[in-house]
This record gives sequence, C-alpha cells and structure tokens, in this order.
Amino acid sequence: MAHLDIPQTTSSTGEKHSLKSLPKSNVFTQNLPADAAFPTPKDSHNAPRQTLGPRMVKEALYTYVRPDPIGEAELLGVSQRALQALGLNEEEAQSEEFKEVVSGSKILTWDAEKPDEGVYPWAQCYGGYQFGQWAGQLGDGRAISLFEATNPSSGTRYEVQLKGAGRTPYSRFADGRAVLRSSIREFVVSEYLNAINIPTTRALALTLNKGTKIIRERVEPGAIVTRFAQSWIRFGTFDLQRNRGDRNTLRTLADYTAEHVYGGWDTLPSKLPSGTATETHDQVQTGIAKETIEGDALDQENRYTRLYRAILRRNAQTVAKWQAYGFMNGVLNTDNTSILGLSIDFGPFAFLDTFDPAYTPNHDDHMLRYSYRNQPTIIWWNLVRLGEAFGELMGAGDHVDDAVFVEKGVSEAHAPELVNRAENIIEKCGDEYKAVFLAEYKRLMMSRLGLKTQKDTDFDELMSELLDCLEQFELDFHHAFRRLSAVKLNELDTDDARKDVAGRFFRADNAPRQEGKERERIGAWLGKWAARAKEDWGSESEAERQAAMLAVNPKFVPRSWILDELIDRVEKKHQRDILPQIMKLNLNPFQESWDWDADEEERFCGDVPKYKGMMQCSCSS
Repeated sequence: MAHLDIPQTTSSTGEKHSLKSLPKSNVFTQNLPADAAFPTPKDSHNAPRQTLGPRMVKEALYTYVRPDPIGEAELLGVSQRALQALGLNEEEAQSEEFKEVVSGSKILTWDAEKPDEGVYPWAQCYGGYQFGQWAGQLGDGRAISLFEATNPSSGTRYEVQLKGAGRTPYSRFADGRAVLRSSIREFVVSEYLNAINIPTTRALALTLNKGTKIIRERVEPGAIVTRFAQSWIRFGTFDLQRNRGDRNTLRTLADYTAEHVYGGWDTLPSKLPSGTATETHDQVQTGIAKETIEGDALDQENRYTRLYRAILRRNAQTVAKWQAYGFMNGVLNTDNTSILGLSIDFGPFAFLDTFDPAYTPNHDDHMLRYSYRNQPTIIWWNLVRLGEAFGELMGAGDHVDDAVFVEKGVSEAHAPELVNRAENIIEKCGDEYKAVFLAEYKRLMMSRLGLKTQKDTDFDELMSELLDCLEQFELDFHHAFRRLSAVKLNELDTDDARKDVAGRFFRADNAPRQEGKERERIGAWLGKWAARAKEDWGSESEAERQAAMLAVNPKFVPRSWILDELIDRVEKKHQRDILPQIMKLNLNPFQESWDWDADEEERFCGDVPKYKGMMQCSCSS
C-alpha cells in the first residue's frame, strides 16, 4: 500500500483518535540496520543518558535514543489542521498525556517491563554537502522520532518526532536543543506551506521549556516542535553511505525508500517521452508514463533509475512551487533536501517582500548560493549528488541483481560501461528535471494570473514582463497577485483607467504620479493581461475568475517582520494569545478576514513597515 500523502489542504474524515488509540508502527526501525552499539531498545534504554551522546556511527541508519526533557513544559500552540491530518480528536490536545508526549516526558509506545514489545524512539544517521562541501556524518542532532502513526481514514503513515529534545549520537558539538525563536518560525511556516499547497513537513505542537537558558548568539529559552512527515529520509542519507563506500547499506536504503516510502516498485515512473517541455500537469503528477526504452545499452533503465526519476520529479515540482510563491529555504544543503520533495528543516527561511531574485534570507550566504533565483539550480545540483550515490545501481542496468554484482560490485572490465550508463542517465534526467520544473512553474503562474490556458506568448508577454516590473519598481511580490485578483476587467478599458489601476500595485505612501513611466508600463501590461483574461473567461464570468484567483493568491503571508514581532511578543512580552490568533490567518491565508481585530488583520496583511523588508537571519537555532 502506498503511503503518500493526500492533497495538502484536505482534511481526513471519519473516526478520530487519541494519541494512544492511533495506529502506530516502526517500519523504519524494523527494516533498516540499527546502531551496533545499541542494537535493541532495551540496550539503549538501560544505558546512561550521557553515553548516547556524539560519536561516529557506521553501517547503520539510526540509533535508539530516548528524549531528555528539561525545564517545565508549557504547551504554547497546537495546529488544528495537523491534528486532522493525523486523525486525532481536537480535544486530544487538551489531555495531559498529549502534553507529556509532545514535551518528551513520556514514551507512549514502549514499556520497560516489556522490552521486546512496542516502539522505541530513534534518531536517524545521515550526512550531507553543506554549501557545496562534503561535511561528513551529520544526522538527527536534536530530532528524535517517537513512532509512526497511520491516519485510519486516509491510510497515510507519518513519522512523528520531537525537535529540540536532547543530544543524540549525531549532535556533534551541539546541545541537542532548539530555541523558542526558531521553533516558533518552524511551527508557523510548516503549517503555512501546507495551507498554500506546497509539500512540506508538518508541525503538530509547540512546547516551551520554561526556565531553560540555551546559548546561541545570545541566551534564549528552549522549546520543542512536535513535527511529522511521511518520511524524514534526505539526500544526505544516501550521500553518507556513498562516501563511506557502504554498498550494502545504500542498496538496503534504496530498497526501503521504494518499497515503504514510495509505496512499491510498481508505482515508480519510467522516463518521460521525448519532447516533454509541454508535458501536462496530470502526467507529471502521476508520473506513470509508458515505457519508452529504446536504443543501445546505455539506455537500459532499471528500477533504481525509476526511483531516481520519482525523487527528481517530486523535487522539481516542489521547487517550482517555491518559486511561484516566493519562498526560500535559506540553506538547501543535501541534508536539508527531502527524498519525497518535502519542504524540510527550516532555518533562515523567508518569503520575498519586494521582488528581488538575488535576495537570500541567510546572512551567512555571502555568495548567494541559496538565493531565490538559484534554488532550482541548487536542487538540481543536489540531485546530481544523489545520482552519484545511485550511480552504481543505475549504471548496472539489467545486471543489478546478478549475484556477483550484488556481493562485490562492478568488475574492472565492466566499470567503463557502468559509468557511461550512469552518466548518460543523469544527463538525460537533467532535461526531465527542467521540463517538470517549467511545466509546474508555468501552470502555477498562469493560475495565479487567473488564466485557464497557456499560450506560447504568455511566458514573455505576461509572466516575465510582470516580474520585470515588480523588480524594476521594487513592488511587493505577494500584493501584486492578490490585488490583481480584485481588479475588474471593465476597469481597464482605457489608457487612463489602466494607469489608475496601476497605482494599486505600489505602496500607499509611495505611488508615482499619474503620468509616471511606472504607471504607464504597468498599465500597458494590464491591457495585455485583460485581453488574455477575456479570451479565457469571456465577459460574463468576472466573479468566477476573481474567485478562482483569490483562491490561489493568499492575502496573509508569514513574512520575516511578522515572525520577528510574533517571537518578541511571545518570548519577551509573554503574550500567549498572539500565537493562536496569527495561526488563524496562517491556516486560512486565502480568506479576506478572520473575525479578529480588523486593524490588526490589515496591519499583518498590509505593506511591510519601512526598514523591515527583505530581512536576513542566521542558521543558528
């Protein structure tokens, strides 16, 4: 059975559960090799906590390790949408057991009296390329997975974990904790991305460790985010095995990914037919294309190539969504890139304010490696590293299951053929990555512009021209689409009328004069857009078009200045009511109002305050 998620904004229906009654499993730890130092949960549980600290772990993909809570736990927030995704009762968030589990003070699924039963927490082992350089073993330095939980209604299995619950063998020189500042940011952005239909890990709960003092750039209170995902496997999980030359563990991991994360080998795609630049969204989404393998031996594609293609397509689609909605991760290292194409590991992330393709939210990213415009290229760079990890398996072609190859690898005589085939596959997959990315990006941008069809001229005349205007005139990326959604086509019948409407795209305190070149250029664009909108919708479907645009162009965006104010009010001013209020906007960002304070709603959805736009922050959390 496939364990892929249901559409991101769809809530499960049917019977709701408590944490205790929710069906649980440990498929990850049952199928993958454990740390030899603690091969069973009993070994880990009986060990002194300090012995579970940092060290090198080889020929293993995880270590059993229990959470190590500190401070008095205060539950600051729970996402109602996340409760629904897991299949939990809303009332469950009020129970003492829920609070104990999300603070790390209770292991719900294991009993020391019955050490051979139940599910014991674990931390994953992986490596990664950081800023383009191999960083060696990394791993879950402060994340501890509690159990896997399956929503009985959707059939989706999630791995639930705590971030900030103490040291693990993968903490290196760190303390295994997370500060409240970064925890608030991850809690908010995880659920926002889900709300706007971008694949992402999820956040269930936010817990403050009262009285704790965690040292980063300054002394800060500690916190724990309870988060979940269909899988926490990263590109770096494969990178580590490749760099260590551990062929057996790498193959085991690839088999696990295909069989238990992607739902089986028979669900994986073959290569797309040639000329896929116009591949439809439905074809890309399903990923099941007719087998088109032809030609010489270099074109042999085995099941590991199909797994690579599936991972490639997922990530191409996700980065297209990031670009369409102006989101930047900030640190797209291979250990921060998901095998399922999920947005994952939120450090110095941000959303664009004004449209600046060179913007990076990471103030340590001096070379702009992870800037907005570079994200598609960096995800492909990461995919090439993953292709290198898969290289031997893909390059083996039809001989991948030969006994000698499985045991010893490729012979010297066959090495050139294997290398050539693997390189050929990766090169061709680059074309597929570009095709899938462009198909999804254009689809989303046309939808945001309120168009139902695509013409060859739309990319340059509408999409590129609008972005050029936003960049040249330093206009707000998100407001442009939301305000365009409210424009009526009959307001654009004359040049003067179009110049009037063009003024809506500027800050209220900085609109150019009527005769300004800025209004003239945007007015000309509005005329082209109106003609295309009429072509797609006709003159009688104005309300329907506006509704369709408002449904894909959010009014609320959790910008950096909003997150900074939220952190200040929760941490410094102890205003506990502000987080649930912001979450109302965050979980329903396409609404026009939220039955809160109208002035506050408009302030958080209005122009960015002066000197608070395009902010940057550090990786530390």
